[in-house]
Amino acid sequence: MRSQLPYGSLYGHGFVRVSVAVPAVRVADVRFNASATVDLARRAHEAQSVLVVFPELGLTSYTADDLFHQDALLAAAHEGLQSVVEASAGLRPLLLVGMPLRHGGNLYNVAVAVHGGTVVGVVPKTYIPNYREYYEKRHFTSGMRVRGEQTRLCGSDVPFGVDLLFAAESIPDFVVHAEICEDLWAPIAPSSYGALAGATVLANLSASNVTIGKSDYRRSLGARQSASCIAAYLYSAAGGGESSTDLAWDGDAHIHENGRLLAESERFAREPQLIHADVHLHALVQDRMRMTSFADNAAAHEVAARAYRRVSFALEVPESEVPLERVVPRFPYVPADPGRREERCYEAYNIQVSSLSKRLEATGIRKLVIGVSGGLDSTHALIVSCRAADLLGLPRRNVLAYTMPGFATSERTRTNALELMDALGVTAEEIDIRPSCMQTFRDIGHPFADGAETYDVTFENVQAGARTSHLFRLANLHEGLVVGTGDLSELALGWATYGVGDHMSHYAVNASVPKTLIQHLIRWVADTEAMGAAASAVLGRILDTEISPELVPEGAAGAAPSAASDQPVQRSEETIGPYELQDFSLYYLSRYGLRPSTVAWLAEHAWADAERGPWPDDLPPAKRRSYSREEIVSWLRVFLKRFFANSQFKRSCIPNGPKVGSGGSLSPRGDWRAPSDATAAVWLEELEANVPAARG
Repeated sequence: MRSQLPYGSLYGHGFVRVSVAVPAVRVADVRFNASATVDLARRAHEAQSVLVVFPELGLTSYTADDLFHQDALLAAAHEGLQSVVEASAGLRPLLLVGMPLRHGGNLYNVAVAVHGGTVVGVVPKTYIPNYREYYEKRHFTSGMRVRGEQTRLCGSDVPFGVDLLFAAESIPDFVVHAEICEDLWAPIAPSSYGALAGATVLANLSASNVTIGKSDYRRSLGARQSASCIAAYLYSAAGGGESSTDLAWDGDAHIHENGRLLAESERFAREPQLIHADVHLHALVQDRMRMTSFADNAAAHEVAARAYRRVSFALEVPESEVPLERVVPRFPYVPADPGRREERCYEAYNIQVSSLSKRLEATGIRKLVIGVSGGLDSTHALIVSCRAADLLGLPRRNVLAYTMPGFATSERTRTNALELMDALGVTAEEIDIRPSCMQTFRDIGHPFADGAETYDVTFENVQAGARTSHLFRLANLHEGLVVGTGDLSELALGWATYGVGDHMSHYAVNASVPKTLIQHLIRWVADTEAMGAAASAVLGRILDTEISPELVPEGAAGAAPSAASDQPVQRSEETIGPYELQDFSLYYLSRYGLRPSTVAWLAEHAWADAERGPWPDDLPPAKRRSYSREEIVSWLRVFLKRFFANSQFKRSCIPNGPKVGSGGSLSPRGDWRAPSDATAAVWLEELEANVPAARG
């Protein structure tokens, strides 16, 4: 399908657009209600949607009460459905419409699936409420035992039962299950079995009157069901026009995907409403594939899951470009919403602190040894170390912090390191590693020892090795534990010297924290003044410092003079790409296994326009950048080569460190196990073949 659809279409990247409708109704006025249904169905068609969910008993109105036993109303419901079916002949979406249906001497509350001028199938309500304000058993029979049957509707015999799934022939993962209102309130909802049988989109045709606080409960039910079933959940509630004899109605519709709210209606609206959401089917299928408990649960309920009948329908996928309307966060690891970001920082920080504290308790070690460069990673690791010492009742002087300037250390980072250590009250020392490095250069015969300006990888790694050697021997001397500073982004890109430097330590507190999150963690600590006002001032300057390994002096290749004279001259992002883009790629490739072309497409939605979509409000305007498709593809190539082909051998032997986020870690003992001898050819070829800017 991908090769036949435009690159810019969401349908070519594992998404589908779905809709929930809240029409205005008139009690028992079927003609009016059917017309309102068709109007919203046409609007959904124009929006390029492939599914529309309408409210429970929407053709007659939910509040018809004993009128449901009137032949005239039941006959009118059939006529109203016929008009909807006829109108659907020219419409794309599958329509799920609510009505009463007489079958086998019983009256059922049903969802009728309509598509392309035909009735695809009919699903009866399973659980009929008969408590509080509901008296549905007065009118309707439960459909829980209706399986494998057919009913006569609109001139055809159509599948009828609670055992139906509706599967689109042209979108393999688009499988729909329908249930009705109270079904979701049951301890085990019918949609749970539908999901285990393969449904990825769960629809609820509901009426559900409103009382104080009920909307929050409904929303929590939808979120929970979508999360536990790893599915999309579409919910519609009756709105304006239902009888207000004893109840009120708010038209509360919402769409969730795997626990996340994608769209919701305006409650108590006077006009009909139609909400849309672009559901990521591929992500749902990937999560189900990885979560082995989902498959085990399906096996445990095999009898129920296999009892479902799949009814196929020939859905016409839009051939034109359908732009994604869903907001794609620029920073998958960092929420833009201040409240959620505060919670994320609090949790990440305390996961790191509590884990390091546990390691100290388990080993009986009372001192921490850490190298402090004045850069982001070592700054955050030092803050975590201080807080762990506080938590254990150890004096800050038990944190032994060393700054170790080399041949390319800038005065800015050296000053930042010294002032930060002073502000935190740790035991601080400065060790000049240049003499020991020169001895190594002489020992191995490196040209730099004889005055040559040879700044090769050996020149860089000798410095990284010297720092690590000092730290481990200092740990031996002081009976301390070396705290690692390397982060998740560097591990993904292989931006660490094997066995030394950021790669090696006794405990790696930052190992599953991406660079983008570390920046916000430091901002959070600074803003809250958790380490004191003096430390916060230094943290602000560190955040404004270029990210650099500071191993190559000015004038060498890859170390052009900085625009700011006191900034480091070697800049990591000029070699390995902007961390904000590379963290984006890391999240979608490692978390969901998406195709590179889809990662590029999503990145373009997130990053092409700096004015579109929310930014974390603590990110300075000067750092709110945008990237063209060409830039995105270029840096994605770099990521693919480094991640899949060049760096796994480093990740296979990283030290212990806590897993922080659901985006995963790259520990071989946890989320990521991969061969060290793989090639990136498959991913690079897919990118070149399917992204227009990448071709040629």
